[in-house]
Amino acid sequence: MSILVFVEHHGNELQKGSLGVLTKAASLGDADVAAVLVGAGVTALASEAGKFGAAKVFVADGDAFEPPLPQARVDVLAKVAQENGYDTILLANSVLAADIAAGLSARLDAGLNWDLVDITSDFTGKRPALQDSVYVDVGWTSTPRIALFRAGSFDAAATAGGEPEVVDVAAELSPHSQSAKVVGQELEESTGPSIEDADIIVAGGRGLGAPESFTLAEELARALGGAVGATRAVVDAGWYPYAAQIGQTGKVVSPKLYVALGISGAIQHKVGMQSSNVIVAINKDPNAPIFEFSDLGVVGDVHEVVPKLTELVKQRKSA
Repeated sequence: MSILVFVEHHGNELQKGSLGVLTKAASLGDADVAAVLVGAGVTALASEAGKFGAAKVFVADGDAFEPPLPQARVDVLAKVAQENGYDTILLANSVLAADIAAGLSARLDAGLNWDLVDITSDFTGKRPALQDSVYVDVGWTSTPRIALFRAGSFDAAATAGGEPEVVDVAAELSPHSQSAKVVGQELEESTGPSIEDADIIVAGGRGLGAPESFTLAEELARALGGAVGATRAVVDAGWYPYAAQIGQTGKVVSPKLYVALGISGAIQHKVGMQSSNVIVAINKDPNAPIFEFSDLGVVGDVHEVVPKLTELVKQRKSA
């Protein structure tokens, strides 16, 4: 069996989700695992991909692949898969990867299973269903198989592998892949880690009472060295940017510590954060559903509890 993993990068950093999928692929028995890097200046990242299980790294390096649009990456992945006979293609879900997976499925006439959280050595995929209350087994009837994994499904862990074999891939872009153009790009200012990569997340819900109360979440996150998240209700109300939304229609996260401030714990939000290692909930409603799946629950007013908690964290860090 042979596995090809698309490794996404932003700037000079490989994305944690992609490295997690690469780590998982390397654990699937005696599979021949290769990574694909596409972009300008990505050759320098090939060695890093090798540390996470890629015995071979296919590199398509050039200005033609910037900014990161999906169709050019479909061209590269299709070329590598067809010329080298890879029977399985794995991707970690993101806005870019979802578009690539769909385009690749159409290009190769290949089956695509998405929103997976695991895969076995016999290539049976695991997908949540019924609002994440059960898991179902899914498979493929032909090759190549394409799988798109939910963000945070696997931890990225460096293996004992050595330097990978690096193979340059010539840029052969089809005409329609060059028809879309990016006419402008704005980068959101960030003072901390993104919620997808953060080990600690402090998330706020409607229980904070008002948009200005999100300073409670921001100050606690800053003290802990984490990122700030929000529920859909908060985002829909215009209290916080959509980029911070966690849940079924937002982002799926799996930090080491998740602190929920004034969040009731509806199933739609639970879907986005239930794989967190430790969940701490602060809510004045003792019957809030979030307490049912929290590791630690505090029944109290966030406006009274959080400032004291933030001050305690600062004191411990300065000691």
